[in-house]
Amino acid sequence: MGITRRISNGKNRISTNKPLLLLLKFAALTVLFLLSVSVFGTNKTNDYKVGANIPRLSTGTDAAAEIPDGTVIWNLGQHDGSAAEFAASGTSGSKKVFNVPSSALKLSALQSLPAGLNGKTQPELTITYQLNKIPENGVLFSVGILNAYKSVPQMSVFSNHQLSGIIQIAGVSGTESEYSFQKSYELYIPKEQLKLGTNELKLQTVRCLYCSDKEDEYSWWTWDNLRLESLNAPISEPIHGSYTLTGTVVNNKQFYFDEGAVTHLPYVIKWLGMAYSGNVMRTSCASDVGRSCSDMMEYYKVLQDYNMQAVALYLHTGDIKLKADGSLPADAEKKLTDYFEQYSPYFQYYEVDNEPGLFNRSKAVNLAIADWLNKKGKQIAPHLQTVAPGWAYWPSYSEDSCGNQKGTGKECGDPDGWERDPEQRMELEKVTDLTNGHSYGDSYIFSNGGSFTENLKTFDGADNGLGKKMLTTEFGTSDSHVDAYQYGATERTAAVFDRIMRAHIGYADMFVQHAAFFKDFSLFKYGFNLEEHDPATTEIYYTKENEDSRVSIMRRLSLAYATHGAPLTYQVANKDVLADKLVYVRAVDTSTLKPLAGSGATSNKILVNFVNFESTPQTVSVNVTMPKNGVYEGERFGNGDTYEKARSYITGKKATPTLTFTETLAPGEAVQYILQLSSEVKPSAPKGFKAAATKGLSVKLHWLEAPGASYELLRADGSGGEMKVIATDVKLTEYTDHNLHEGTLYTYAVRVSGSNLLSDKVQITATGLVPLDRTKWKVSSNVNTVASAPSLAIDGDRRTRWDTGKHQVSGEYFQIDLGVAHEIERIDLDSTLSPFDYPREYVVYISDDAQNWNKLTSGKGTKELTKISFSKVKTRYIKIVQTGAGGNYWSIQELQVYSRE
Repeated sequence: MGITRRISNGKNRISTNKPLLLLLKFAALTVLFLLSVSVFGTNKTNDYKVGANIPRLSTGTDAAAEIPDGTVIWNLGQHDGSAAEFAASGTSGSKKVFNVPSSALKLSALQSLPAGLNGKTQPELTITYQLNKIPENGVLFSVGILNAYKSVPQMSVFSNHQLSGIIQIAGVSGTESEYSFQKSYELYIPKEQLKLGTNELKLQTVRCLYCSDKEDEYSWWTWDNLRLESLNAPISEPIHGSYTLTGTVVNNKQFYFDEGAVTHLPYVIKWLGMAYSGNVMRTSCASDVGRSCSDMMEYYKVLQDYNMQAVALYLHTGDIKLKADGSLPADAEKKLTDYFEQYSPYFQYYEVDNEPGLFNRSKAVNLAIADWLNKKGKQIAPHLQTVAPGWAYWPSYSEDSCGNQKGTGKECGDPDGWERDPEQRMELEKVTDLTNGHSYGDSYIFSNGGSFTENLKTFDGADNGLGKKMLTTEFGTSDSHVDAYQYGATERTAAVFDRIMRAHIGYADMFVQHAAFFKDFSLFKYGFNLEEHDPATTEIYYTKENEDSRVSIMRRLSLAYATHGAPLTYQVANKDVLADKLVYVRAVDTSTLKPLAGSGATSNKILVNFVNFESTPQTVSVNVTMPKNGVYEGERFGNGDTYEKARSYITGKKATPTLTFTETLAPGEAVQYILQLSSEVKPSAPKGFKAAATKGLSVKLHWLEAPGASYELLRADGSGGEMKVIATDVKLTEYTDHNLHEGTLYTYAVRVSGSNLLSDKVQITATGLVPLDRTKWKVSSNVNTVASAPSLAIDGDRRTRWDTGKHQVSGEYFQIDLGVAHEIERIDLDSTLSPFDYPREYVVYISDDAQNWNKLTSGKGTKELTKISFSKVKTRYIKIVQTGAGGNYWSIQELQVYSRE
């Protein structure tokens, strides 16, 4: 089950019998010749309706893009797995301009058409043809690719000098693969890019944005046929090569789907251009990590709100002992059952395992999980599609060692090396719906262990896209990855990420970047607790100074290839300025997308995208026909190193139903508008409203964004006073209230300007006390320092802690070196997640040299949070001694020291 198209053995092995291939090809040309006559007619007519209704060439994996039938305008070459009818590109017999005749196409004409493009010898082909009538629903251009270099060459397509799209072409030439990869790519061309009379379709090789002319010799492909057809009905999707979905992982501290992950999730997916289009996120909270799934339901509901899919991974497979019949034990089944019963309406895919060879996992366990998913998981969630393990294609231990070793035997998986073996992988592929495969840097094209090349081994090649739909649950680059020097990139760390994502656009269906916050692989700056972080201040992580960021690249490619919905009509107002420029416009109505399986999620957003693939600034002015007359509002995302700098809220855009957009795009910049009718915007109160003391008698307020251009802040003295507006037209999601009175209790609320819906109220007493910076502190203890590091009490994460490792006894201490002397007035000991682990009694000592100690204060701890207040004192060293006794550990999840400094 699950394999949508299995290719017969040897069918797509690279052939060396070219004479026979040529003979068969020319025999088939008789059919092509007759077909050409029927398509183009013998009476020299050029009305596109004369063409025969030939079924379009299915790309096999584009099930999400419903392409209507079309009427062939012209078809150059026969779709038969050979380019024998064409001339070798770059030779003297190969034309740079090819005129499609209005009468029957002659065989000799095809022999002057190049068999593909080559960046060095023939980087361009122009095809001219006639139209007596402009197709009402636009046209579909398709190209069947037989072979391409592994560099992921790009083919730009211009219709009458307007960019229709850039097709990302996947290839395995240069990988030593014994299998070929063939695929038909399709591109929608709107009627606004066509004209009566002579039309021009120009195909060009395109260098990577960072590459020099050195890349040209590696930018080539061979095609099987070229085809243009008028669409008989409106297209549901402006197909751009193939239908692709992308995503990432947003979690906290690598493992936790907690409140911090939930609050950051919408910010990340909107900024990256993924929201509202049915893109897919990996939700990998783990059954063996405590509190990993603490806010999973809220997380899934956010994905539903933003019309996003999820691929789940939950069950830890390292400690499973199968029953005698090979099925899962009861505890594993219960974990899966509980997870599915709680969350399965919200996820669409479930991944069997993660890199089973690298992590030394059992094939039999993987098969048992797949069996449970098919027999029981799909009973609970009938919409579910299962995904093969996230293959790392790891070899045997003797070839490359791996972790998680048990006992005296050394192996990478059970049996050893099974993940590298295509036949053993096929056992899982036969019982799952989608394939998988992880890749980093340029590993996807490694001869052995590459996700692209190994997939071809599993399915014996590919005659029209991969033999099975592919959901890649990890791709990306580390900070050490660089682009191959042969391509001449000036920004090699940027170029290698750009290339791997473009490769997945070329051969995969869905692909998830490794993680939004993760050391060495990150999209955004990391190293803090998301629960203590304002998502509006999320900042781009730059892999290398003066190079493009992964965020910029992912936004550019997501906006061009992974935003979906019915195409909106648009006219480029400055088309002369943009003639033959790589500036792409994509405007879609997401309300036409089908509800997502399981969650039923939908969207009502209009997405208008502008993408500059040029290395110079470009100005684009476009008139977009909106679905309805009315006033629109929403968000605009462009360049900016932080979320709040990249985002702005736009109001008052009146459509009649045309809206005009004018953008000056920096090199490589992508701009997205997320719009809806103002009358359809549901008023909502800002959530996540918080207050914190800042230096001086001030309070800093921040909240999560709500629809609207600005906010109003309200304040009352005490807990029952009148709420009065203290600030208006606040553009950001933060505000600092100054000049307060010490010791006074204040109540605050926030609302969107023009709305009466208040946020939850927060109260805070103005004290002037703020927590000291802990980055240079040194902490120590006299107990359990090996099993429980004292630094865990100041790492910003409540899920980690320092503890005594045994029940409390007098004499245990925790010591802090503040680095320099500070005037302090309070110490907080947080044990919220283990509320009874508070110190039964304590004495606080201070010192200037850590040798001579003076008693500062003493008292009894309190459940969850122990606050120790005292008169201002200056010190560098603090020692907290536990002097009581109790049956619980003494633990500190977070420790803070407060000062007025």
